[in-house]
Amino acid sequence: MIAVLQALGVPGFAAAQPPVERSQRVAGVLAWGAALLLLAFLALPLVAILGKAVTNQQGGFVGIDQFVEIAGGAHFWHAVANSMAVSVTSAIIVLPLAYVFATALTRTCMPLKPLFRGLALIPLLAPSLLPGIALVYLFGNQGVLKGWFPDGGIYGFWGIVIAEVFYTFPHALMILITALSVADARLYEAASALGAGPVRRLFTVTLPAARYGLISAALVVFTLVIVDFGAPKVIGGQYNVLAVEAYKQVIGQQNFPKGAVIGLLLLLPAVFSFIVDAVLQKRQRALLTARAQPLVPQPQRWVDGLSMLACSAISAGLLLIIGTAIAAAFIKLWPYNLAPTLAHFDFDNMDGGGWLAFRNSLKLAGITALAGTVLVFTGAYLAEKTQAAPLARQLIRLFAMLPMAVPGLVLGLGYIFFFNDPHNPLHVVYGTLAILVLCSVAHFYTTAHLTAVTALKQLDGEFEAVAASLKVPFWTTAWRVTLPVCLPAVLEVARYFFVSAMTTVSAVIFLYTPDTVLASVAVLNMDDAGDTAAAAGMAALIVGTSALVCLLFGLLSWLLQRRTQAWRRR
Repeated sequence: MIAVLQALGVPGFAAAQPPVERSQRVAGVLAWGAALLLLAFLALPLVAILGKAVTNQQGGFVGIDQFVEIAGGAHFWHAVANSMAVSVTSAIIVLPLAYVFATALTRTCMPLKPLFRGLALIPLLAPSLLPGIALVYLFGNQGVLKGWFPDGGIYGFWGIVIAEVFYTFPHALMILITALSVADARLYEAASALGAGPVRRLFTVTLPAARYGLISAALVVFTLVIVDFGAPKVIGGQYNVLAVEAYKQVIGQQNFPKGAVIGLLLLLPAVFSFIVDAVLQKRQRALLTARAQPLVPQPQRWVDGLSMLACSAISAGLLLIIGTAIAAAFIKLWPYNLAPTLAHFDFDNMDGGGWLAFRNSLKLAGITALAGTVLVFTGAYLAEKTQAAPLARQLIRLFAMLPMAVPGLVLGLGYIFFFNDPHNPLHVVYGTLAILVLCSVAHFYTTAHLTAVTALKQLDGEFEAVAASLKVPFWTTAWRVTLPVCLPAVLEVARYFFVSAMTTVSAVIFLYTPDTVLASVAVLNMDDAGDTAAAAGMAALIVGTSALVCLLFGLLSWLLQRRTQAWRRR
């Protein structure tokens, strides 16, 4: 192990180093600091929502009266029924589409797999408002395909469902690709030997093995749809859902207690999905044992052909939506005057925030990527690779998983109630870009943390043990050994934070000011003002920027891995 550390470039083992006790004290202080940061910016805002929900607009304690009042109204239950209908329908549509696509990518010899995978993940680069805008141009009152939904039928249930299918498809696809990429070939050989045909093998081998992935994908889609705010706001029309109702209570009526109550109710489906997923993970069994034989897809002309046809159709649907939004941004007057123009990018002469919004989004995304990556990797390292402050390390693990069960809209409400309190010493960040950065980091913390933890757990704990026995402080080991080895995961976390901060709407919709308006919020504001083409232009700009940054991160990752990851190549 010493030779490995020396080979990785850790210097000075024979020199005098700080004692282990000092290193442990520093680790303990840092662990408690990370735990307190997560407490302040994750847990306490949720407590603030609960406090606001049990008080009236004058600040008096009313207990559960607000809940009783809202639950007693037919309007509320109508919104609940609408939200459930949209979420269930979206999950029913997305699941088979994502399953077919994932099967084609993992279980066939279909050509052009990298291309299809890249096309399927494009919706991740767009705000959830974009599909709604594209559907207006396609099927709205002036849409080129308005005959498909006569009498404005796209504004409502089916408009929201189609937009949400576009928005959630890549999330379900990534889960199912993971579930289907692992399989034991012996099970399929045994089924074939017993006379089972392709359909029977599907229902007796493939689906049972992937059932946990299917359920997880369904829960993710259901939760994402029921808490999404962007698509229903643009294309929903008079079809009211819970997320939009919370927005109306806070922004439209300035009724913060009722907004808090609806926000807490929006937590319920997310918490339910989180609990079900946790139970399923405990029941899940390993699919690959020491004796397993990996399943290697064999060329089958008709299967590969049908798979390519299905992937082409699904990809065409995704490209149609995103391509329509981008094309509308460059067309003078859709659909009457199709002459190209750049007039819709004159954002400074339109309502919504102008080019300042785009610059603010770049600042937000850049700072979020930097600060979020440092905080996530530091917290994960302290929790997984050090032994100091056991309670603080457990708190880091607990708080890191909290955002998974908290919708962005709810977290944004919590930030209003917590940081807008003048008695809060952190009140100084309210109304600044800093609070948008903090909220964005908190909102996307869980996925980034799990990525970092996965990378760290791949490293043997003997690195830290040997370094401690040689009186090398943990920060030297982390800087010279752990960080270089985990560099691909670090870059992936940074890319995830940047793209997520560029596209988010729900988490920041309550927190921006005229000076800190963001590009994704400007899309919403311009659409509300009737500047739909300008909104499409800003959305296209977000997609283009996100795609360019992903390419730059890919290039940076390739260059750095050539310099620091040569040991991985044989």
